Amino acid sequence: MQLTDPAAMRVLAHPTRLRLLAELRTSGPASVGALARVVDEAPGSVSYHLGRLAEVGFVEEAAEHARDRRERWWRATAELTHLDPAADRADPERTAASTALRQQIARSLAQEVQAYLAAEHALPAQWVDAGTQGDWMWHLTAAELAEFTAQLEALCTAWQQRSDPHREDARPVRAICSVFPHPPAP
Repeated sequence: MQLTDPAAMRVLAHPTRLRLLAELRTSGPASVGALARVVDEAPGSVSYHLGRLAEVGFVEEAAEHARDRRERWWRATAELTHLDPAADRADPERTAASTALRQQIARSLAQEVQAYLAAEHALPAQWVDAGTQGDWMWHLTAAELAEFTAQLEALCTAWQQRSDPHREDARPVRAICSVFPHPPAP
């Protein structure tokens, strides 16, 4: 999903909504009750946030999963959301909304890394050994940075296509990457 609407960006720039969308993308369709347990929120609050996400097209009802008319199920409408900060710069409202969303995403991802580090000791060694965490500093031109970004996105896309949640030994794996020019010193 290519995200260009500032209103949709503002709707998504909420920590609970980001978590709900991530859960639906990771685990598939779920009921309001199940989602409420995952995000530790009241079902009424979860219903409200799902309604807001539905208004801008991030989720839709998945009524075929419900056992009765009172039970409401939801699904994500797309596997991924893509922002284009360079294109957003042409419109001040879009720039502000995109920046706010990306700042909230960064906070949410930082919390996810912290949660992983807190739970890492309980994971099997093979899973800990298979992951990595680190950073690199390079000196590149804008063209080289664009080339690297394109290669990285192609690699991530290939692995996304290979992903299959139905394999017996598969589990969700998060790849977090930010590639940006180092800000100048104040």
